[in-house]
Amino acid sequence: MFEDPSLIDLRLDSRAITFENMSGARGAGGSAHGGRKGAPSRTVEAGTRLVLADIEGPGTVRHTWMTFPPAPPEVMRAAIIEVFYDGRDEPSISVPALDFFGMPHGRPVAYHSALTAAQEGRGFNAYFPMPFRRGLRLEFVNGSARPFPLYFQVDYTAGPVAEDVGYLHVSFARENPTRMRADFVIAEGLRGPGRFLGCVVGVRVLDEGAWYGEGEVKVFRDGDVDLPTICGTGLEDYVGSAWGMGPHAALYGGAPLEVRPPVRQPQPDFVGFYRWHVPDPIVFERELRVTIQQIGFAGFASDDELARYEANHPVAGAGWDRRGGGGRGIAERVDDYSAAAFVYCRAPQSVARVDLDRALRDIERLPYERAMAMERMFWPAGA
Repeated sequence: MFEDPSLIDLRLDSRAITFENMSGARGAGGSAHGGRKGAPSRTVEAGTRLVLADIEGPGTVRHTWMTFPPAPPEVMRAAIIEVFYDGRDEPSISVPALDFFGMPHGRPVAYHSALTAAQEGRGFNAYFPMPFRRGLRLEFVNGSARPFPLYFQVDYTAGPVAEDVGYLHVSFARENPTRMRADFVIAEGLRGPGRFLGCVVGVRVLDEGAWYGEGEVKVFRDGDVDLPTICGTGLEDYVGSAWGMGPHAALYGGAPLEVRPPVRQPQPDFVGFYRWHVPDPIVFERELRVTIQQIGFAGFASDDELARYEANHPVAGAGWDRRGGGGRGIAERVDDYSAAAFVYCRAPQSVARVDLDRALRDIERLPYERAMAMERMFWPAGA
């Protein structure tokens, strides 16, 4: 996945696209106002679409950086990234921009990982290689009701692309709420040969149980039907943590976003986590399906409390431990899940476009959440 930084490959022609050099042409960067930083950004009007990069291939995007001002979650998540390969009319990437950079629910948070980073919670970076053979077009959509300034840079190399590399596909799904005993689908529908790079998952916790994350992540590949080839041991275990999960970030897995009121409650209101399968590749020849169960832990001091919960929550696992009155154990539950799935495929394919209404529903800022100080600079009257 990562190249030897000591390698000097003169077949690669290093380029960059910004608003000051939209073609990425050699010797044409920073020309506005005599080269003294004349046009680093543009205002993206509400409801408009901008082509940020339209590159002839072959080549590989190596790094994408972007920033736009802090705003309420429904504004931040309404910024959409779409990528079209090799002249195709349908996107192979269609995802809210913040989810692309590792942050669901329209809530930026400072963190870094092996492939993504949000430096200080406001500089958004993605280091996914994005190879293309005939061309790549990157578009940005402001699906919100507010105009805002956008800054960006796409760093890429023009040059040969190996036959065995894949095109990056990113799809977005949300189920609000999930259905009892019907596992949430993170990724499915893309044809192999391919590789599941990983996912960025958002959970809006709805159920009243004590812990939401007992569900297993399951990877069905190449003919798996009833049972998967790869099955994890729980949500926080998949991320790389254990015994519950608080805010943290590491190279290949982390949960940097946790929204919880000042008066501590058993469960957070919003959680966001990521998992990158870089040193542990998940490769498929024909088809792939990745799911996560909605199973949680609950405990009750009295038989009456347990009975009320059990009436709407089928037991999971080995059942309730009823010793000492009441009971404790794991049970099926319903929450609100979203996922950006990152999958490389040898052939470019279409993904479903973001359903903006579905992506934005029920993510408004909660009464106890505080806006970033910088938000007041851009929206002093909350406009």
